[in-house]
Amino acid sequence: MGAILAIDIGGTQMRVALYPPQDIQPVRHQRTATRSGSGTVFDRLTALIDSVWDDGVEVISVASAGPLDPESGIILSSPNIPGWINFPLGERLAGRYRVPIHIGNDANLAALGEWKYGAGRGHNDLLYITISTGIGGGVISNGCLLLGHHGLAAELGHITVLPDGPLCPCGQRGHLEAVASGPAISAYVLERLAGGATSSLSAHPGLDAQQVAEAARAGDRLAVEAYARAGEALGRALADFLHIFNPSIVIFGGGVSRSGGLFFDPLKTSLAKHVMEPGYTRELVLTTAQLGDEAGLLGALAHAHLKRGANQA
Repeated sequence: MGAILAIDIGGTQMRVALYPPQDIQPVRHQRTATRSGSGTVFDRLTALIDSVWDDGVEVISVASAGPLDPESGIILSSPNIPGWINFPLGERLAGRYRVPIHIGNDANLAALGEWKYGAGRGHNDLLYITISTGIGGGVISNGCLLLGHHGLAAELGHITVLPDGPLCPCGQRGHLEAVASGPAISAYVLERLAGGATSSLSAHPGLDAQQVAEAARAGDRLAVEAYARAGEALGRALADFLHIFNPSIVIFGGGVSRSGGLFFDPLKTSLAKHVMEPGYTRELVLTTAQLGDEAGLLGALAHAHLKRGANQA
């Protein structure tokens, strides 16, 4: 068995790591800005790969944001990489490096990573929800990563929680991401301020969710309201997810998940209100992710091992 090269492509940074065949500690690890004035994103990616390349690499495994087709290796769209529309990433990488290429949605693979190496160990029915700039998700059901017919399953941030609500970055209205993501929390505060609400946050024109959290901890009523609104929406959505998937653990990642009780207290209250049967929450574990910034890379690593096992079966 050869080495595995794992890649995590985000809107801000791209990271690569070279892993020995049976280890989760990389022997080489590099990162670079996804977008820059020099070269295309793909050019920057291949330069990054070349910086850690070893002739013993057996497979390249990629975690990438945005809807994608894991079978064809085509990035259908990428919200943070202009030009990556129906982009044949798998084909382009295979043509250059002459090894098998595996590609998966970053949130799906983060779920896989948390299941194999992080907070989800010991659970075979798992939900992973990342709450940051957007809201993504991944589902492990009966020990299998749920992908769906075209690999597009588990877009947990894109269910409707508020009909005719705020516009989501995907173009639809009222999605969970448009109500409970970091930008959605700050957008709600700005909307209320524009409507005449009073808050210490009126002095912050470049508002973000972290500033809202800090104000909420200091007792700002509008900031507390913004987090309560987001937590209530996620609790309502989570009740639906429990009804569909019946997991034993729900793992939360992303920056907003680090806001503690501001977010999770209203979430838990909302969940208890909307779940149809207490059995869904009996012994249910709600916890935060353990892998942090390594979730994408370790998810890609776990995906490579999963594919290798399937090919050997």
